[in-house]
Amino acid sequence: MNITVNFEKITGKIKPMHGVGQPPYYESGKHMHYLSEAGIPCSRLHDVGGVYGAGRFVDIHNIFRDFDADETIPESYDFTFTDKLITSLIENNVKPFFRLGETIENDYNTKAYYIYAPKDYEKWARICEHIIRHYNEGWADGFHYGIEYWEIWGEPEGHKHGQHGPLWIGTKEEFFRLYEVTSNHLKKCFGDSIKIGGYSTCDFAMFDAFYEDPDCVGIEGPYKNNAQYHVQYMHDFFKYISSEEHKSPIDYFSWHTYCAVNVALDAADYCRRVMAKYGYDHLDAYLTEWNTDYNYKTLSTPLAAAKALSMMLGMQKKRVDMLCYYDARMGNSQYGGLFNGLERKPFLTYFAFMMFNDAYKLENEVYTSTDNDDLFVAGATKDGKSVLLISNVGKEAVVDLQITGADLEKAEVFMISDIYHYSPTGISIADKKLTIPEGSCAEIRFY
Repeated sequence: MNITVNFEKITGKIKPMHGVGQPPYYESGKHMHYLSEAGIPCSRLHDVGGVYGAGRFVDIHNIFRDFDADETIPESYDFTFTDKLITSLIENNVKPFFRLGETIENDYNTKAYYIYAPKDYEKWARICEHIIRHYNEGWADGFHYGIEYWEIWGEPEGHKHGQHGPLWIGTKEEFFRLYEVTSNHLKKCFGDSIKIGGYSTCDFAMFDAFYEDPDCVGIEGPYKNNAQYHVQYMHDFFKYISSEEHKSPIDYFSWHTYCAVNVALDAADYCRRVMAKYGYDHLDAYLTEWNTDYNYKTLSTPLAAAKALSMMLGMQKKRVDMLCYYDARMGNSQYGGLFNGLERKPFLTYFAFMMFNDAYKLENEVYTSTDNDDLFVAGATKDGKSVLLISNVGKEAVVDLQITGADLEKAEVFMISDIYHYSPTGISIADKKLTIPEGSCAEIRFY
């Protein structure tokens, strides 16, 4: 197996692939230092109003508790706990990615509370306006944080044939109208000082539906599965907002996947093709929810860390501009892959994010390649410092390193494996070879 690296050939910038969702804000934020220590660039604020949020954070109904109240006066809003969360992020150098919507209601079939289509779209948009003014313009004893990313709702598709889902009870047309009204209003208010987007599409890659649409024309019903419906929903959304009748501003498109890395990489290509089809190829594309290992039994393993790093390294080479891992909560969840909620300490996957940050700090991506589908690589360099990241999601690999522009004699190898927990190994690569254990990560520093 071969890995080729040329530190003298800069190919672009290292992107913020190590963002997260649902930060570890628990017990007054005393664990938030983990984010700054790992250099986490951003945190998407979705599903933060649930069990540990206790109905206090971020969600529209938590901030504006009576929809019939006057949305123009500060007394109608309760920013108390959301202020604490946002301020903690800012203090730890993490950009908030603010989802304007509601937390998922998984028991919606029993009873839904807050995920219905708003009864007044224009008023809902004005409520969002005042939330932004609070955090960016100081309104209602607020702040001047300059929060850039604002996302309108999330995962409104529901299930196939348009049945209701746990994040939106309403029709497809109702959501499209909400996006149209809200995006136009917020852009009128704030212009280019903020980025507006959505809609955080459900996982259209889960059943590889995009493989069934090679000509990128969509998949009309009846649908075999939810993913087919989600693919068509994405086409219909872009048709709607690009039409003369419903022209709507959008600065980025956000999407989700919980698939294996190679499938997710293909989904990224498909997503770009859909965007280009409707004239949006210039937009940023953000993967705002992803997870490659959401099994309670394997959360703490080196393989989980390797899978996560593989996604970051793989997406670095795709036309994806930001990733937000789901999620970084400090609580017990099959999706909470960064922290052990019982012991209040990091899982090994957290250190994969630290690894990626070492490349991110160096800014300049360099040429890298590998001839094995189980190996993922990326490299970075700046001011005489270089780093090479490798993840292995397959069997043990003995790799031939073909490296230009770095002194192999001075290399320091770190690993996340059964033996090493993001620690120096003392391994030399002077012979241009490196053995990478099954399901592990390696970082080679040339400092």
